[in-house]
Amino acid sequence: MFFHHFLKRFVKIGTLNLIDKCGKNHCYSATQTPKITIQLHSKSLERRLYHSPILALGEGYMEGHITIEKGDIYDFLAFCAVNLQKFNPPLVEKLTDQLSSLRRLLHEKNPIHKSHKNVAHHYDLSEDLYRLFLDKDMQYSCAYFKSLDDDLETAQENKKRHLAAKLQLKSGQKVLDIGSGWGGLAISLAREANIDVTGLTLSEEQHKVATERAKAAGLEDRVRFCLRDYREEMGTYDRIVSVGMFEHVGVKHYSEFFSQISSLLRADGIALLHSIGCSSGPTTPNSWLKKYIFPGGYAPALSETLSALEPSKLYVTDIEILHQHYAETLRHWRTRFLAHQNKVKEIWGEKFFRMWEFYLASCEIAFRKRGYMVFQMQMMRDPELAPLTRDYIWEEEENSCQW
Repeated sequence: MFFHHFLKRFVKIGTLNLIDKCGKNHCYSATQTPKITIQLHSKSLERRLYHSPILALGEGYMEGHITIEKGDIYDFLAFCAVNLQKFNPPLVEKLTDQLSSLRRLLHEKNPIHKSHKNVAHHYDLSEDLYRLFLDKDMQYSCAYFKSLDDDLETAQENKKRHLAAKLQLKSGQKVLDIGSGWGGLAISLAREANIDVTGLTLSEEQHKVATERAKAAGLEDRVRFCLRDYREEMGTYDRIVSVGMFEHVGVKHYSEFFSQISSLLRADGIALLHSIGCSSGPTTPNSWLKKYIFPGGYAPALSETLSALEPSKLYVTDIEILHQHYAETLRHWRTRFLAHQNKVKEIWGEKFFRMWEFYLASCEIAFRKRGYMVFQMQMMRDPELAPLTRDYIWEEEENSCQW
């Protein structure tokens, strides 16, 4: 009863047809389009959807207890997102969200041993899975689309050149790549800019693959990958770059992260952070995503990021917001993943396929409709060394060769 009463209040745009466990159809209609039809195959799911909608929806779809009869899971999540924009939750729900945010801040600690475990949960899956949907360089982070006509390979090459331009690399420099992934960025930078790169990762699978790739490229003398937490790194570097790793640091460790970057960066150095962020301010992590995909993951608001950076000896010299770029990246990933669904089901099973389909679809919707974005933040210890304008970025990209 409470669940159906909620849906009557929730649907402000479009029409939702819900077929319950007994086969009875319930229609919630505000406008003619969009139209979605879903079926629930478990009576208890109604209660769970009312009390924990995000977690129950993801789990229900994974288990096959929710099927989309008209449209697909992306269409249904998009339907939910546009209605959520119009939905004004009762006071009790707002207070519950505030308490959840407070509990997160009180308990979110990420010591090194926990960080290793969190990373292994997601990134130590077989490289074969990631090769099914990533670009040929295996860039597992937001691409940079100069045009929506760019294919994924082009957009990921754009991203690497864009990062390199902001780093203002010079031959012979020492660069630290925190969260080096499958090694593509480090190898590209070393090869094209003639620099020495140390990559840090906590994923054994990524470490193995990246090391093999550096050797195959004949760059093992200038590119090395270490199974090491950023807090354990020592020495000094001319440049530091971190792409898609800050989301796993943990709010309580932001100040520690920036302090460590400051201590590792030379006085005339440049650091560049590329991270998912939330435009609407500090938020509560998605409960399903945190449980099944990214334990310990969190997309920070700029307010949280900048306030944590202020005590360090770093100065922000440039910030760029990429609004729709990750949504487009995820669209390409999701399309490629779905094209290989038979292979995924054969190797990893139906439940795994549905879990990852839900993951890619829900994240794309988050970037299109829910205020999530990517930011690139350039930092220096000596702000007087920063270029007067941003023109140098385009000049560097224009002069760079095609990777």
